[in-house]
Amino acid sequence: MKGGFRQRMAWLHNWAGLVAGWLLFAMFVTGTLAVFRPEITQWMRPDAVIAPVDQGRALDAAEQYLRGHAADAARWFIRLPTARDGALALYWAGRDGNWHEARLDPNTRQPVAQRDTLGGEFFYRFHFELQMPYPWGRWLASFAGMAMLVVLVSGIVTHRRFFKDFFTFRPNKAAQRAWLDAHNALGVLALPFHLAITYSGVITLMALTMPAALDARYGQDSAAFYAERGGEPPVLAPAGVARPLQPLRPLADAARRHWGDGDIGVVVVGAPGDANARVSVLQADTAQLRIVGAMAVFDGTDGRLLQVMDAPRAVALTHDVVYGLHTARFADGGLRWLYFLCGIAGSLMIASGLVLWTVKRRQRDAKAGRVGVGTRVVEALNVAAIAGLPLAIAAFFWGNRLLPLAQPQRAQAEVLCFFGAWALAAVHAALRPARAAWPVQLWLGAALFALLPLVSALTTGHWLPGALLHGRWVEAGFELTALAAAAALGWAGYKFRRAAGRPVVAPRDTPRAGTRLLEDTP
Repeated sequence: MKGGFRQRMAWLHNWAGLVAGWLLFAMFVTGTLAVFRPEITQWMRPDAVIAPVDQGRALDAAEQYLRGHAADAARWFIRLPTARDGALALYWAGRDGNWHEARLDPNTRQPVAQRDTLGGEFFYRFHFELQMPYPWGRWLASFAGMAMLVVLVSGIVTHRRFFKDFFTFRPNKAAQRAWLDAHNALGVLALPFHLAITYSGVITLMALTMPAALDARYGQDSAAFYAERGGEPPVLAPAGVARPLQPLRPLADAARRHWGDGDIGVVVVGAPGDANARVSVLQADTAQLRIVGAMAVFDGTDGRLLQVMDAPRAVALTHDVVYGLHTARFADGGLRWLYFLCGIAGSLMIASGLVLWTVKRRQRDAKAGRVGVGTRVVEALNVAAIAGLPLAIAAFFWGNRLLPLAQPQRAQAEVLCFFGAWALAAVHAALRPARAAWPVQLWLGAALFALLPLVSALTTGHWLPGALLHGRWVEAGFELTALAAAAALGWAGYKFRRAAGRPVVAPRDTPRAGTRLLEDTP
């Protein structure tokens, strides 16, 4: 590799972005959707009744149910409803090691029948697990995150004129110039966000990818590490002596008095009905910037306060704040939308970089008089990854509305709709020329998103105008966003269709004066 330092950084920027680009695009898009994970889940469960519920009342309902149905369980987990997620979810571990789950209506104290769906949880998990078994998906996501850091830093080194790049966009120029301007503008527009979200994403998986320090200090005893850093409910083996469990609501009220304002997120009861029972009350992660809130631990037999975990050590606090910045669970509505828009900008930055690579290669191939196999492969992967992913997301939402409610493994069938549509998009991209495949897949995705509110209305009886009139803002916001996505995909399909009719012009032998590095490198 010849050239100076900046030329080498340009080469690294191009190839690191290409190798990890398709995976990064999927991670950015699904991570952006995960910002509204509870709202997506709420739309995908239209039969669920969402109403403000007092947390104390919800805790009473959960305790009554668990005492009656899981009195001999090893552990209870009670996830209380919040302003964004109205579900009262109960989980308990049986003595046989199997886990059980129930969702209650806090008002009737009875289990509620909701359609089987992963909802927004699918996008959240896919964002860092890629629908792969542990730990392989997380390893791959970590590799992609580290590659993204390399791409960002090398891009900063290569581009010296940030402000000029931000204000320069010439869509009517030649294809390479227009795509390069778009890529630069999108990169500069939200550069602090791109750096923060990428670095914090790598940090969230550091215990998996960089365990040397933990292994040197704690060996295989990971429980000792979490006990020392705080933030994890203590686990005691049952004593084998039966003792009645104290009511949970007074303990939750006492915990709330210790940390002041803020909702309760989770109540964990270890060994209920045993002399070693422990009740841990955790603050909701929506109450502060750090991902792990305060926690109060009580003796479950007499209600004594045993420990309050509210001031973690500096290193743990730094980690939790960085983690919290990544997940944005602390954010209010306006800040969540800002996260969402910056995530869209990051996704488009990656997509434009991938397309720019093929545009430059096409011009070089035109000069050589032939199209290389590598160019064709990258073009097909671009179509499948960039145009195929929105199509697959739309198919996931359509599956939620059209699959029979009584179908076994219905949630997994929705996931199969997602991957089935994505696989068909990949096959289509491989069989058709890229210039013909782009507009077809973009327009198909636009049609699916545009018709989604109609399909939802026909299957649930919930119409978008009614949602707007009656203040069902989650439902209305979701479907208006779907219409906006349809408009954006339709416009993109139109632009690709116009570009398909233009001949590929080979570049001049002598670069223009002032041509930027990324325009002249592979």
